[in-house]
Amino acid sequence: MITKQQVVQAHLPATLTPRDEAEAFAPSNIALCKYWGKRDAELNLPINASLSVSLAHLGTRTRLVHATDGRDRVWLNGAEQAADSAFSQKLLAFVDLFRAGHALPVHVHTQNNIPTAAGLASSASGFAALTLALNEWLNLELAPAVLSAFARMGSGSACRSLFEGFVQWEDGIRDDGMDSHGVRLEASWPELRIGLVKVATGEKAVDSRAGMKRTIETAHLYQSWPLQAAADLTRLHQAIGEKDFALLGQTAEQNALSMHATMIASWPPLLYWTPDSVAAMQQVWQLREQGLALYFTMDAGPNLKLLFEAGDQAQVEQAFAGLEVVAPFSA
Repeated sequence: MITKQQVVQAHLPATLTPRDEAEAFAPSNIALCKYWGKRDAELNLPINASLSVSLAHLGTRTRLVHATDGRDRVWLNGAEQAADSAFSQKLLAFVDLFRAGHALPVHVHTQNNIPTAAGLASSASGFAALTLALNEWLNLELAPAVLSAFARMGSGSACRSLFEGFVQWEDGIRDDGMDSHGVRLEASWPELRIGLVKVATGEKAVDSRAGMKRTIETAHLYQSWPLQAAADLTRLHQAIGEKDFALLGQTAEQNALSMHATMIASWPPLLYWTPDSVAAMQQVWQLREQGLALYFTMDAGPNLKLLFEAGDQAQVEQAFAGLEVVAPFSA
């Protein structure tokens, strides 16, 4: 089995020359065609290709400082994390891939402006920002496609967060995964809006990695998922190319519900929805029946992401109090 360390090591210079500090930002993203299932768990290689849109200013800013006190330390949103915490250990294990045994102690300051581990893809923006910061801190000068493939090894959907706008994550065929990375689409949709319905902002009881494993191992319904995802990906490219919002919204909503159906069909059943999630879905369906062009998508969590266009923003905001609206293609 090829390991993460082997893959990263093959692209690193023989000598690492860190700067005093480096900083990078990466946006979160929401998938319109979902990634659900791995063909290689070690490298986070997906069973199917996926497509996302970035959340513009919402994401993660990470600053790396060459530590003069000689020890690794991690801060999240201004609070220092215990060295033995799951967050610190996962983050520093990723940093170790790049240090490759060199004594390069680092202080990591990570700031999210989105809820952590609540189905709003904070891990995606987090590992994307960390990868970009490591590239600057260690003067690696790696190509975006390589950095995207590396970010994927921290969190699968992080490979999409290295880019803005619409991004396709190629599933790839190589054993080392270096052809499985994000590719930015040359498309813009200035009228597109995304509304974040924050049903719950606490940490998920079952993380995505464990959820995927359970679904693949126990849900016979999952066998149809790769075919569904491939068909949806084709429809989304058509919708984006033709600026067909109804096709975009219908495809994204059905794709999300199909992914959640595979989770519900697993054993023990995996249900990320809360009663408030279902109430919000029903509200979207009711508004759509009344003529409002409104759709939703959901990742592995309870929160809905509403899809609509700029002309309907006032009506959507009136229906969903406290809605945070993102314009992914605003200047």
